[in-house]
Amino acid sequence: MKSLLNALHEGRLIELPTRDKDKSLEYLALLIEAVPDIGSRQDLVNEVKKREAAANTGIGNGVACPHMRTKQEGDLLCAVGWSPEGIEYGTPDGKKVHLVIMYYIPDSQRNSYLKEISGLAKAITESEDIQSIFSLADLADVRNKLLDWVEIAVNRAVPDAKARMIKLEEKQAVFASRQGAETEPSKAKWSVIPFSLVVLDAGRSVVLSQSQEILDTLEPIENLHRIFSGPRYFDLAGYQITVLASTGYSRNRMLYECVAVKVAENKN
Repeated sequence: MKSLLNALHEGRLIELPTRDKDKSLEYLALLIEAVPDIGSRQDLVNEVKKREAAANTGIGNGVACPHMRTKQEGDLLCAVGWSPEGIEYGTPDGKKVHLVIMYYIPDSQRNSYLKEISGLAKAITESEDIQSIFSLADLADVRNKLLDWVEIAVNRAVPDAKARMIKLEEKQAVFASRQGAETEPSKAKWSVIPFSLVVLDAGRSVVLSQSQEILDTLEPIENLHRIFSGPRYFDLAGYQITVLASTGYSRNRMLYECVAVKVAENKN
């Protein structure tokens, strides 16, 4: 969900001044063209309208995701338009579209786009208050709703990441066993736990994880945001912490994607 988060951070979320579908697509395409690395080398307005004419991009529940492709190098980008009254979009479910999320997709970013749009669609489907999009009051509420969907998508990804780490541990154990029967069995058990740290206003920190132990251990620590803003590798409360990625947002908010490794002695 990186490109959606970047759009929110960089100001590419607007209230659409029209209920006309073509005009709305034009506004968002021009918003993407305004990104310095994009420029006017391509007619993005014509490209997105051409693709929309070939296939309606409404994904249901008041949301549409039009897109344009390019052979140019670059990052996956998106721009978001909100229509309080709704746009007659011709969607399969017949509902007006209130949120238009437009993607700019370089050839090298196709896989990233497919992963993001899949996560977004699942988050929208699983949101318990999806219908609230029809009654949002202002642009700040829209932004908060999008952040909720991002959180749902991130939480869905955590178990998958944990499963991949478990598989890696299993492969390492098999490799070690093949080094010879005389090798002394390991006396340590490694526990690898993925988690996210969200730093809000005034340094308030929230830990997102499937592990209750991580939540109980890390959240009570004072000045947690200062610890994570330092080295990428450090020891904390019995864990070896690695910060995989960090993203900054307005009002000094931060998102840290991390893993924690804990070594426990095997009593057997």
